[in-house]
Amino acid sequence: MVRRRVTSAGQQASFVWRPLHPELARDLSDARMQLHHAAQLVSAMGISYLPHAADDSHTNLGWIDGDVSALASHVVTATPPIQLAVRPDPFALLVLEGGEPCDVFALHGRTVSEAETWVRQQLSARRLDAATYTLKKHYTIPPHPVDGTAAFDASAASAFEQLRAWYADASVVIEALVAKTPNSSPVRCWPHHFDIATLIEVAPKTETAPQKTISLGMEPGDGYYAEPYFYASMYPSPSAVPQVALDGGGTWHSHEWIGAVLPGSRVSHEDQRAQLTEFVESAARESRPALRG
Repeated sequence: MVRRRVTSAGQQASFVWRPLHPELARDLSDARMQLHHAAQLVSAMGISYLPHAADDSHTNLGWIDGDVSALASHVVTATPPIQLAVRPDPFALLVLEGGEPCDVFALHGRTVSEAETWVRQQLSARRLDAATYTLKKHYTIPPHPVDGTAAFDASAASAFEQLRAWYADASVVIEALVAKTPNSSPVRCWPHHFDIATLIEVAPKTETAPQKTISLGMEPGDGYYAEPYFYASMYPSPSAVPQVALDGGGTWHSHEWIGAVLPGSRVSHEDQRAQLTEFVESAARESRPALRG
């Protein structure tokens, strides 16, 4: 879970909700970890070619919906300018020019090393110094056999399809909240913890008090919940768990951090968008008094 896509208005208007299957929420861990490792190939574009940002925003990814349906890097200057993206379903790396796929590398049955070689070839073809591209990073992610010599395995197709749905649906729900919430950051996916989230400033830093923020997003699974979950966490962390009820079936989490959560297995089969909207709006609203207290 991280304490911290950019979709145009036209994309929002044409967005089609992808059904989430709560009965499968706890069966996505292996696919999620493979996708997380594949996303490091994409985040490497920011690490390798963009100026370093103190908040690591040069490494983050954005969800592009529609025909792309992938997590994409920031645009990197090349001939022409490009983005690298990872698509959960069908599982693949994409090179984007002008936001549209122009080259595809299917990941099933291929290794990280083979994918890295392909990326370098694409970079060289666009007059970038491929030797600058590096998978070295300043953080760690949970280990998986693909981090060694094992090949990616996307044979559990329904799991990868569901991960696409979780990121796509989370993006549109959180984007809608951002659109009406002052002092909220763009919705981005952070490659360390792999959540897609916004950061809402509740109060700026002063000489006597730290900045107060709410991180609100969707984490596809971690050591706290082995399933996707929506969350809102607060900084500084409150001293006590809020007692107010949350909408949308959410509850308050209190193990090692305090925040609002809605695990994927508790999402209804009906009116999912309405339920998730109710939860994120409630979580954002009820977290504010806890920060002020």
